[in-house]
Amino acid sequence: MRMGRVVCWVLVALFTVLFENRASAEDSWQAGVATKVITPPQFMWMSGYASRDKPAQGKIHDLYAKALTLQDPSGKACVIVTLDLVGIDRRTSQTICEKIQQSLGVERSQIALATSHTHSGPVVGTNLLAMYSLDEANQKLVQDYTAFLIDSVVAVAKDSKANLGPAILKSGEGQATFAVNRRNNREADVPMLREAGQLVGPVDHDVPVLSVRTLDGKLKAVLFGYACHATVLSGMEWCGDWPGFAQVELEKNHPGTVALFWAGCGADQNPLPRRTVELAQEYGRQAAAAVDRALAGPMTPVKGSLKTVYQEIDLALDTLPTKEQVENDLKSSDVYIARRAKWLMKKIAEDGKLSPTYPYPIQTWAIGDATTLTFLGGEVVVDFAVRLRSELPGAHNWIAGYSNDVMAYIPSRRVLMEGGYEGASAMIYYGLPTIWSTDVEEHIVRTVHAIRKTLDGK
Repeated sequence: MRMGRVVCWVLVALFTVLFENRASAEDSWQAGVATKVITPPQFMWMSGYASRDKPAQGKIHDLYAKALTLQDPSGKACVIVTLDLVGIDRRTSQTICEKIQQSLGVERSQIALATSHTHSGPVVGTNLLAMYSLDEANQKLVQDYTAFLIDSVVAVAKDSKANLGPAILKSGEGQATFAVNRRNNREADVPMLREAGQLVGPVDHDVPVLSVRTLDGKLKAVLFGYACHATVLSGMEWCGDWPGFAQVELEKNHPGTVALFWAGCGADQNPLPRRTVELAQEYGRQAAAAVDRALAGPMTPVKGSLKTVYQEIDLALDTLPTKEQVENDLKSSDVYIARRAKWLMKKIAEDGKLSPTYPYPIQTWAIGDATTLTFLGGEVVVDFAVRLRSELPGAHNWIAGYSNDVMAYIPSRRVLMEGGYEGASAMIYYGLPTIWSTDVEEHIVRTVHAIRKTLDGK
């Protein structure tokens, strides 16, 4: 009798475990991940620095498109594609997202494209169009690569959806301190200032981390961010810069894991000192170590549902130049002003005028009840992250820049009033006709708040 009772209890325990595992699999979030190499198949013009005068000449490591699809217990999904690129333009982004929508049957709000802003990747579409003067052969290489990129991103998004499986999601944060506010600290002085504890200016040293594990606890993917330019390197070799090395380090530390990176609001943040591969590797290790510390510490389980919103606002520019002023700029001795004027004259010919606004993308995902990830277009300065993280409710409010469309620098009102590269002159290289209006910060911030209220059901 005693043996029979033991057997009975063993069977009950076994069936209970099997039932609970099946229930957790059915009721859990799902996740799928995929990767695809997007290193140009042939050497072509590199993006990010106006000083380059020839195509790439080598490769330090491959560039990647990586996709992570998340699906909540109700079946709603979202897909983020991270890209080792300086940025993408609006037309390329729209084409990619339209194709993903058709392939996966999702809405635009469920797709996010996040670039790392590496300055050691290729020119894409019309991004930073006034920075380069390309002959017909090099223009053809850019067109061909952009078509290859579009197909690659759509394919990796589809692969990630096909790889969906039950997953445990958790969110947390680490810290890395190599980002320095470049507007407030002279590059040559940074080592001395850091040693003396005298670095100044706003920074965001948080490293947001979303971990994705299988039900048996194996790390499947890790999505992380940091607010810092990927400008350690300025050579002629393809490379993901420090974010690329961070992903390599994490995947080495966690075999079988895919590491995905999104760039935070680091438009005025530089990795300093810089200029060597060894420094890029070191900053990558520091970022990876911050992720590992977060993974080893207390993290918040993702519970609840997925909510997504995508919106474009008419972000106002300042006073536009007249047609006569643009025509005069065609004769400028500054080649970048002349190149921008050529582009603006084309827009005037096509549309009859210059637009006083730009369709600026803002997107927010509520990943469960405690974690929100907001994607802002353009090169966003750190003031936005500092402000929004302090104003938005909840434990984990993460703000990504360089997402969906990298059309220009996005200064806060403070930076706009101060001027300089981030506040004014960078607009030339992006081909926009003038600086942003003084409402640029408030328009973006109030829209983020309005989206957040929609997600919270208020």
